[in-house]
Amino acid sequence: MTAEPRTPPVALAIAGTDSGGGAGITADVRAFTACGVHAAVAIAAVTVQNSVGVSGFHPIPPDVVADQIRTVAGDMGIDAAKTGMLASTEIIEAVVAAGDEVGLGTRIPFVVDPVAASMHGHPLLAPDALGALRDDLIPRATLVTPNLDEVRLLVGVEVVDDDTAREAARALVALGAGAALVKGGHLEGSPEVVDLLLTADGTEHRFTSRRRETKHSHGGGDSLASAVTAGLARGLPLVDAVALGKAYITRAVEHAYPLGAGHGPVSALWSVADWEP
Repeated sequence: MTAEPRTPPVALAIAGTDSGGGAGITADVRAFTACGVHAAVAIAAVTVQNSVGVSGFHPIPPDVVADQIRTVAGDMGIDAAKTGMLASTEIIEAVVAAGDEVGLGTRIPFVVDPVAASMHGHPLLAPDALGALRDDLIPRATLVTPNLDEVRLLVGVEVVDDDTAREAARALVALGAGAALVKGGHLEGSPEVVDLLLTADGTEHRFTSRRRETKHSHGGGDSLASAVTAGLARGLPLVDAVALGKAYITRAVEHAYPLGAGHGPVSALWSVADWEP
């Protein structure tokens, strides 16, 4: 007799779409699945996007974003959640309100990936929304995972080495986040990618991988944050969840592939077993 399939943990991504399938919700769902959790989504915006860039985006009404969160939480439950592109102050405020209701950042681990622009430099966050992101959302985060451009926007620190990465992480934790992961993927000129994790008690952890020279890294930040979220949904301690995320994104970059005329995506396909119909 076949055993009843085990229900996996549930991870929720609150973010925007990518019509080209490289980043955003698509990358979140791929990472969640590859890391062994069920992917639930709350769509916050729809982007018009391909491998070359973003030509437009359309925010979802804030009450609809909030209702997606409540509906998932009220039925299947949420074991961990993460945010990506939230587009506007109104959507951030709606996510904060719904998140407080269901326990994001208190009962439920909550990763904030503070997406402000695409990898091509196209803005994905309204200029007046930065304050809400900094003052309202990040203080509720179990972990905040900015890239170096987002670090500069949020806390005004230009990360160029280990000391400035540490300064940035301390400034992010001072905003109220439970921990900060300062990602070194955009810090060129080093043979290694070093991500620095700082927890609220001042403990530091460094996660290092060999730098792979490739232009095909679309969705890398989303994928790392999602893999960490999956680890938290599975009940891993934060440091172990970040280690899982680092291992996942390292493999995903190694298997990144060209697609279209621009930047190809990091790949989850290495995690898919061959199977016969």
